[in-house]
Order: sequence, then C-alpha cells, then structure tokens
Amino acid sequence: MVPLILFCGDPLDPRRVDPHFADEARAARRLGLRVALLDHDALVAGDARRAVARVPRGGGAAWYRGWMVPAARWADLARSLSARGVTTLTSAADYRRAHELPGWYDTFAAVTPRSVWLPAPHGRAPAEPELADCATALGHGPAIVKDFVKSRKHDWHEACYIPDLTDTARLAAVVTRFVELQEEFLAGGVVLRAFERFSDAGEARVWWVDGVPALTTAHPDSPGLLPEPDLGAVAPLVAALGCRFVTTDLALREDGVWRVVEVGDGQVSDRPRGTDPTPLLRALAGVLDRDPAQGGRGLAGQESSTSVF
Repeated sequence: MVPLILFCGDPLDPRRVDPHFADEARAARRLGLRVALLDHDALVAGDARRAVARVPRGGGAAWYRGWMVPAARWADLARSLSARGVTTLTSAADYRRAHELPGWYDTFAAVTPRSVWLPAPHGRAPAEPELADCATALGHGPAIVKDFVKSRKHDWHEACYIPDLTDTARLAAVVTRFVELQEEFLAGGVVLRAFERFSDAGEARVWWVDGVPALTTAHPDSPGLLPEPDLGAVAPLVAALGCRFVTTDLALREDGVWRVVEVGDGQVSDRPRGTDPTPLLRALAGVLDRDPAQGGRGLAGQESSTSVF
C-alpha cells in the first residue's frame, strides 16, 4: 500500500485542500497516492485530536505536506495519528533534528556558517552580558540572528544583521528586536550565525528522500534563480543525519565554495510556485518498497487514487 499524504485543509472549507497545496494534492492523486486532510489551525492550537478527525482510521504509513508545525506539536500529531492506526514516517525525534538548527548543526558544521545559540524562554531575549559571552565563540565581525527555525531577513537591519559582534550594545538591540517581532512564533531560542557573503546566483533547495536527491528547486524567496549546486560534500552529511525526508538550501559563497544555508524537514519546506512536484511525490511514494539504509528510488505498486476527506 502506498503511503498516505496528509495535506492541510482549507481554513474556509475544511473539506478541501488548502489552496497553497492544491496543485501538489492533484499531482499526488494522479500518481495513485492516497490523500487526506488535517486541520492545521487545530494542531498548532494544541488540539491534535480534532486536527486529525478527517484522517481515515487504519491509514497506515503517512507523510505530511503542509504548513510549518512546532516540534512539540509534531509529537502531539504523531500520538494522535497513532491512536487512529496511522504511523508518521518521520518520528518526533527526527522531525526536531531536521527542523531545528541545534538538531542538525553538528552534522553539517563543516559546510555551514559557524553558529552558537541560547534558549529564550517565554520569548524573553537573553541579556547583553549573556549574549556577549555567547558571541565570543564566533570572534569578531558580522553575524545574523535567527531562532532555531527562521530568521527575519526581511527586517535585515532592524532584527537580523549584526555589523560587528564586539559591539555588544548593537548585538543586544538586534536580538531584542528579533525576539519582539517573533512574538509567540519564536522557535526554541536565539541563534547567532557568522555572516558569510554569497554570490548573487541565488539559493538551490534540494529535496532528499532516504538520502537521495529527489528534486532540486529554487528557493521560494528567489524563484527566478536556480543555481546548480555541487552535492558531493553534502550527500554523505544528509545520510549521516539519518532523517528520511529533508531539504538543504545551498548557496555559492563568494570564494566559490558551496555552503549549506539551512536544513529543514521536507514535510514543511515550501516549494516555489510552478515547480512540478511529481519527481518528489514519486520518491515519497516509493519509500515502502525500499530499505532506507540502502537509498534508491524504487516505486511502490500503483493503486487506484483514493482521497479521504
């Protein structure tokens, strides 16, 4: 039996797929994949049982393709689905490892900007002395601030870019503003990343299933730019991470070295509009026909398309 694909329902009509994912759901049905809906709003509000009410009981193995889910809520989702006889192909531990920077950083440290982080409980920014002490591990020079998942690069000078880490007053001001703007969406804590200069070729988002690159797209923030990254140094690191479905965003540094800008769980990574999702969905369909330790792309047997709303 091919995996079940769980898409977010439309908040205005929970019987339909959220319009943002409608083209992907149509492609999934064309490939014979089973499709079901969950209530993302209910999930992030803490009501995982209500969120999965439309998921068929006994649905078997499942992937999710939808809006971002906090790591703690993913654990709730996995438990609620299990109670209905549905097993997430990404465990709660694997989701957190791929989704949050502290989970993947050590594996990718050689190919990504140097980083340090601090917790920010209840959305409170760390004090200036604590930030200054943490920043010493990065030395001097520019850096950016983000949380465990996202930055605010569209608020570049106000809440993202730090011109010099030794200017601790400026460091504290940028971090404090970042935490203020993130509000309840702050994920985990505060991360400081050494700033690296990249070429203007854009970022490539590589989608990996069981350690194999299934699709390469542009980054959603720069859909018109699609560089062709060298994956030689990255592929063994993806395998070492041990998560079945991940994305890596790669950019070419000014000195000609490919760098990993971000790693993410593939289930909540966005795909640029107009990109054909078929290669990715084929890879996701084939996971039950192969040993994840061996990689490969074997396709599961075709079944009639089933949508359970």
